Amino acid sequence: MAPREGATGLEGLVTESRREDVDYSVRSTRELVELMNREDASVPAAVGSVAGELAHTIDAIAARLRAGGRLVYVGAGSSGAIAALDAQECEATFSTEPGQVVALVAGAGSSSAEEREAAEDDAVAGADAAERLGIGADDVVVGISASGRTPYVLAAVERARAAGALTVALVATRGSALAAAADHELATVVGPEVLAGSTRLKAGTAQKLVVNTISTVAMMRLGKTYGDLMVDLRASNAKLEARARRIVRMATGVSEEEAETALAAADGSAKVAIVALLKEIDADSARAVLARAGGDIQSALDV
Repeated sequence: MAPREGATGLEGLVTESRREDVDYSVRSTRELVELMNREDASVPAAVGSVAGELAHTIDAIAARLRAGGRLVYVGAGSSGAIAALDAQECEATFSTEPGQVVALVAGAGSSSAEEREAAEDDAVAGADAAERLGIGADDVVVGISASGRTPYVLAAVERARAAGALTVALVATRGSALAAAADHELATVVGPEVLAGSTRLKAGTAQKLVVNTISTVAMMRLGKTYGDLMVDLRASNAKLEARARRIVRMATGVSEEEAETALAAADGSAKVAIVALLKEIDADSARAVLARAGGDIQSALDV
C-alpha cells in the first residue's frame, strides 16, 4: 500500500536532523568511539525528562492489566524489534500469561529485509493487525515510532483508541501525529543522531529504556516482584531453576537445601515457597494466602 500523504517528506523532522561536527572521515576510530559514547550518555536525561508522564502512564497500564487487559506494543523496524523483545521477555521474567504482553510488528514473518521495511508504510495492515487481535477497552496499546508518524503504527493506535483501549505514543519528537492519536505522549527527544536519521541509535536506546521501565514497574505494581527479586519467574531451564533457589534463599535466609525442598513442595513457585518459609506454613496454605493477597508477597506476609 502507498504511504500516507507526507510520509516521504523528511525535512524538518528532529529525528532526521544533522549534527554540526560531521567531519568523521578525519577522526580516529578512538575519537569516533568516544563521540558515540558521549551521545549515548545523553539518552537517560531525555528519558528522565518524561518521568512524570511515564509514571502516570504506568499506573494506568497496571490498572488495565490488573483488570485482565493486555499490554500491546506496536512498532516497525528497530522499534518493532525492541517491542518484540520486551514482550518476549515478560513471560519468562514475570510469568505473564501467554498473550498478556504482545507485540504487533510491521512485516513480521516477511522473508526479506526489503519486505519488512516496506511493511511500515502499510496503514491497512496496522489497522487489520489491531482488529485481528481483538483489541478492546481493557487493553493498552503502546505505539513506538521515533518520528511519530509511521503509517503501520499510527493506524494500529487509531484503531485501538476507537475500540476504547488506552493508547500511548512513544516517540522521539514532540507534536507528532502519533501523539495526537494517543491518550499519553512519551516524547524522549534525543536530538540529532551520529548518523542523520539512524534512529536505531539514540532514539532506539531511549525506546528500550522506556519499554524496560514500562514493563518492569508495571509488573512491580502487580506484585510480580519482592524487593529487587524476580519472584514470579518461570523456572524453565537449569539457569532459571538455580535462580529460583537463589531468590528463595535471599528472600528468606534459608540454606540451599531448604530452598530446594520448599520449591519442590511449592511446585516450583518461588512466591509460594517464600511465603511458606516466612510464615512457617505449608505450601497449600501459602498458596491460599497469596491468592487472597492478589499474588503480592508483602501483602500476604502482612495478613
